[in-house]
Amino acid sequence: MRARGLAPDAHACTALLTALAKARMTAAARRVFDEMAKPGFAINTHVYNAMLHVCLKAGDAARAEALVARMDAAGVPLDRFSYNTLIALYSRKGMRYEAMCVRDRMDKEGISADTVTWNSLLHGLCKDGRVKEAAQLFSEMVATHVTPDNVTYTTLIDGYCRVGNIVEAAKLRGEMEARGMLPGVATYNALLRKLCEDGNMKEANRLLNEMDGRKVKADRVTCNTLINAYCKRGDMASACRVKKKMMESGLQLDQFTYKAVIHGFCKAKELDEAKEALFQMVDAGFSPNYSIFSWLVDGSCKTNNADAVLLIPDELTKRGLPPDKAAYRSLIRRLCRKGLVDKAQTVFDQMQGKGFAADSLVYATLAHAYLTQGQPAAALDTLDGMAKNRLQVTPQIYNCMCTSYADEEETLNMLWVRASERGLITKSVYKMMHRARQESTKPAAETAGYAPASRADQLQGEATLDT
Repeated sequence: MRARGLAPDAHACTALLTALAKARMTAAARRVFDEMAKPGFAINTHVYNAMLHVCLKAGDAARAEALVARMDAAGVPLDRFSYNTLIALYSRKGMRYEAMCVRDRMDKEGISADTVTWNSLLHGLCKDGRVKEAAQLFSEMVATHVTPDNVTYTTLIDGYCRVGNIVEAAKLRGEMEARGMLPGVATYNALLRKLCEDGNMKEANRLLNEMDGRKVKADRVTCNTLINAYCKRGDMASACRVKKKMMESGLQLDQFTYKAVIHGFCKAKELDEAKEALFQMVDAGFSPNYSIFSWLVDGSCKTNNADAVLLIPDELTKRGLPPDKAAYRSLIRRLCRKGLVDKAQTVFDQMQGKGFAADSLVYATLAHAYLTQGQPAAALDTLDGMAKNRLQVTPQIYNCMCTSYADEEETLNMLWVRASERGLITKSVYKMMHRARQESTKPAAETAGYAPASRADQLQGEATLDT
């Protein structure tokens, strides 16, 4: 607009910022706002509100606070939408104190809280499991003559279901209907999730029939809840029936659907079906994570057919879905965790043969597995390969290994010793080891004695720190 000699229009810019917020194009929205902030254009409340909405979508509380400070400095008044947006942002981020402070400021400015305001505050409390405080806030809401709506009741019902109080949730549902508000799909989903968690499938199916009778259409959350429940019970026939109905109704399967089905088939020791679901998942554009490959490895081990896992990369490739580095890494890590280091080495060789360079986590995991299996020579060869590729143990890798093998401290310490001898430990990791040693040698008043420093901790004082 400026290039054509036209001054930016507040209404047009507000519409643009709103559209960018909806599309979650945060960076583009900021550029538009910064362009508008140039001299010659007065930004009004509506424009600021649109930018606050961008902050809400991005979860950026700091930038929202900066915008409010800018509004105050420029004398631009905040309206109910401004305050509600801030409260929603704080509530979503668990910043309850800040949300309540905004509500107090609303009162001082003479702007009364509406249903949206209260709903945001209730959502923040219920999300944190603070349903007693939410109930008190609900009573305060009613006392101020603000009428609760469907969202209010659904938020509270969901909150009570999440803390296991299905009785209070049912009571609120009755109160909701007594006020003439019929439960929507979100309300039913909250109740269904709790019933499924409790294994009460009979009542869950009764609720589904009620939904059908009231013409409340099941959504993806409804179907995924049921599929996950049936998979956990090992009832794969019912899970597949729901999945089929889900697809027939035009609902798209998402990553959660595929994960639940794969996990269910693995638990049921139906590995061929699990792999078929994996292929469908990848074909749909979703990337399987470490958990999925872990289930496949575990399931193969339960059926005494761990070799089947080694075929997965080639099977994916034959279907035109070649695995990426993350897939190979996941298989290697889980095979090592199961003590199948020889098979992990086979996958490692496959990975190298496909042109994928192993990363530090793969090398460290393999070396640890060899040490665990009493094969120090193979472990040293693996670490030599890591050094040859100029890889190092970073803080992220160090933390991951320490978390994964927390119950194998002796072997871990041996790994760090051998890695240090080859210059594979970064300076930051040595500092972490040093801090850990200090924590483990606190005075008797704190630890009932002194804990000896591990060999890996001692290394930080012996080795030369890298730069």
